[in-house]
Amino acid sequence: MRRIRLRGRAWLAVGAVVLGGAGVVTVASVASGPEGTASSAAPKGPVKTKVDALALKGTGGERELPQQRTDAFGTLGVTWDDPKAELDGTVQLRVRTQKTGTWSDWFGIETHNDDAPDPGAESAGRGGTPPLWVGWSDGVQARVRSDKGATGIPKGLKLTLVGESDKKSSVDVAMAPAAFAADAEDSASPTADPTETSSPSETTAPATTEPPPTEPSATESSAPASSAPASSSPPATSSPTASTSTPPTSTVPKPPIVTRAGWGADESIREQTEPAYAPNGVQVVFVHHTATYNATTHSGDYSCSNSPSIIRQIYAYHVSQTWRDIGYNFLVDKCGTVYEGRYGGVDRAVVGAQTEGYNTGTAGIAVIGYFQTDKYVSKATPITPQMLGSVTALATWKLGLKKIDPNPGTKTQTVNGKAFYPISGHRDGFATECPGTDLYAKVPTIRTYASAVAAPTLNGVSGATLSGTSYYTKGTATVAWKESTPTAVLKRFEVLVDGKVAATAKATATSAPITVAAGKHTVTVRAVHMSDKTATSASSYSVVGDTTKPTFTTAPSVKIRNATVSSTSVPVSVTWKAADNGALKSVAATAPSTATFGPTTTSWSTTGKVNTAVTYGLKATDAAGNYTTASVSRTAAILQETSATRTGTWTAKSSTSYLGGKSLTSSSKNASLTWTFTGRSVGWVVSRASTSGQAYVYVDGVKTATVDLKTSTTAYRQTIWSKSWSTSAKHTLKIVVVGTSGRPAITTDGITYVK
Repeated sequence: MRRIRLRGRAWLAVGAVVLGGAGVVTVASVASGPEGTASSAAPKGPVKTKVDALALKGTGGERELPQQRTDAFGTLGVTWDDPKAELDGTVQLRVRTQKTGTWSDWFGIETHNDDAPDPGAESAGRGGTPPLWVGWSDGVQARVRSDKGATGIPKGLKLTLVGESDKKSSVDVAMAPAAFAADAEDSASPTADPTETSSPSETTAPATTEPPPTEPSATESSAPASSAPASSSPPATSSPTASTSTPPTSTVPKPPIVTRAGWGADESIREQTEPAYAPNGVQVVFVHHTATYNATTHSGDYSCSNSPSIIRQIYAYHVSQTWRDIGYNFLVDKCGTVYEGRYGGVDRAVVGAQTEGYNTGTAGIAVIGYFQTDKYVSKATPITPQMLGSVTALATWKLGLKKIDPNPGTKTQTVNGKAFYPISGHRDGFATECPGTDLYAKVPTIRTYASAVAAPTLNGVSGATLSGTSYYTKGTATVAWKESTPTAVLKRFEVLVDGKVAATAKATATSAPITVAAGKHTVTVRAVHMSDKTATSASSYSVVGDTTKPTFTTAPSVKIRNATVSSTSVPVSVTWKAADNGALKSVAATAPSTATFGPTTTSWSTTGKVNTAVTYGLKATDAAGNYTTASVSRTAAILQETSATRTGTWTAKSSTSYLGGKSLTSSSKNASLTWTFTGRSVGWVVSRASTSGQAYVYVDGVKTATVDLKTSTTAYRQTIWSKSWSTSAKHTLKIVVVGTSGRPAITTDGITYVK
């Protein structure tokens, strides 16, 4: 650790620094891409960041930094000499947004930083506000006010700006040396560090990335829960120690974690001594927020592509306060990405600087964002399922290293004399608003997610057909579901067929294919928690495996139907009966034209071309997709009235409305016409009007029907009566004029029949 004095009075302790012009302190870190762009690949190596410490000037209860242009920065905060001192006032800031070149409105920043090392655990450091990500800016203005006068403003007040060396300012900026001068009320300079040199120092070699010694596996005994309120003056802590034991195995899988190298930490700037470890491992996980918000929009929302840069700048800010490293053990962004925080090994009980007074024996997970609306923020950071899931998975894994139940229902874990839930919010250990009202309200939900999984809700079956209450398939189908438990907390899904696992799916899946044997089956879906606890869907699906084809229990047949006849087309009906051992879905006509019918339909009205053999094709399909086909070939024919044997008086009539242009009419009682044909279906074709009479119909010498031709609307070429047989044979059809009173006439074209 080297300590560098700024302009004679303010001290900054970092692992490696380079003094730039006008007192600018440059701290090694890594670069991010331009604002709003993501660095999808891991950084190729650390890139320098700059920590600019600008003194705020003034007397009494006021301090100011005039509006000025700066090098590009993304994070800022206010720091002061004494880490125990408090700023009893307000801090207001403005920044010039680099992207637009416009100045923001005045915005505030919290005047106290509740994330801090335990007293005496690290170097004295500097007091300060939390670091605030403001988006890339290249200008700043600040003012501090205290109603208590000078006593409310700690000495050595400086505005700290953290930038990255590849994020250039839009203009060349020359900082005024006065901006870095010591505060007029600073105390005398501390004794110089004997290792300090008068010339700038190059960066020291990065520390090794070899994992440090590991934490012990012994567990700490639980103490009774305490109802004492959180104190703003945390008690003294026990001394952390290092251990050489093998790290324990957690009861749950470790979630994916972006390493320090992955987010671009420069290991040369942190303290190079051995990390401190809690002797009894991690007993409690605290949920924090970073208080990150966009000062220009007063919104807590941000782009996850900026997360690595935000973390790098928090890291540099904490180091600038002479903390040994970034304070948090882990960080999580709203997209659910987990980042390694303080150096020392993610599976070890590294003592952080995250919950003052309770850092030893705890781990701090800082969620990037601002999770409440207040005087600073009008739109809080959205709480996403990905965020909650990752916090839960990380906390559960960390506690699982000590076999601690993450949701025991009561405060079972004692740290530094105070009882906590294994997963607690920062405000449970310190009088603070952290982790924000919205996120703190989700801490019980996180505990619930950590200990149990919600039962999936079934969301349909594809690749199968629903008929009644069952899905039918030839053997395969895809089952879908919904799950309310965040993905990060899940291990997998299992699709159960008759209670046995038929398929497994990843935690991110919402469906999975299954294969079922013939017969009826019950299908459910089971979610498996990271702890191997399970929950099965409350409802189930009935899925039927069916490989049997439908059958035509009555073969297709063709018969004359009652409709209008033309000289080239005869109306016919195709009839059938189809059945299936499971569920018949449909019957479709395939020739000479196409049509689809429901499973209960048994006839199809179509036509036959006169004196031409026509094939009528059918396809029966069941709900599983099995099908069978059938067809019949028939020829429709016309026998004109001239082909009939006549008795009585008949008169020929000519008109284009008649079949073939002619017809016969008679009003003579008992006058008759007889046709002889060979076929399996026959129909009588007549004209109809309001004055039409009646006729008797005889088939093969037997009176079959009395037909009344009267109708209110005149119609021609109408098949008004028909009859069919199961086989083809020679038949006679005779019609006899009844001689109806007042309307004795009948007019006929002839007959149609199916050969």
